[in-house]
Amino acid sequence: MRRIALILVLCPALGWAGKAKTCVAAGEVAQFLNKDICISAHVYDVVELGDGTRFLDVCPPEVADAECRFTIISLKEDRDEVGELTRYRDMDVKIRGIVRPMHGRAGMMLSHVRQFSGGPPRFRANPRLLRGFAGDEERAPVRDPNLRPHGGHRSFMNSMETEARTGK
Repeated sequence: MRRIALILVLCPALGWAGKAKTCVAAGEVAQFLNKDICISAHVYDVVELGDGTRFLDVCPPEVADAECRFTIISLKEDRDEVGELTRYRDMDVKIRGIVRPMHGRAGMMLSHVRQFSGGPPRFRANPRLLRGFAGDEERAPVRDPNLRPHGGHRSFMNSMETEARTGK
């Protein structure tokens, strides 16, 4: 009886989980701009620029760079989180991320190694929202009337309001 109850409880959960999401081939990525998807691609080469930016070349060698419609980019500041990329050369990989338009082609930012196992990219705060929010500043980032002293530098007993004392 308990086994039947356990099966009835677990069956809806298994049905809800459904199929695992399949990865999209690198050639079909243009249809998924600004979407968080999994991409399956073969890495033919890893190219590093002088400024430390690295590219995973997912286009076959016979395709010219100008005709390649998809690229995977890893910035220099993400090197510690991403790790060494040359180990992925000549391998089939699956990478999760948001496909963005980049200079006439689709591209994905590789910012953390967990993207290779289906994890999300590294969180990046919006620089426009960060303006004025620094921990080393003395003033508050927001002008809140409750955070400023009321009445300037007055103390509890202002010297101008005190009564004159008679001398003994």
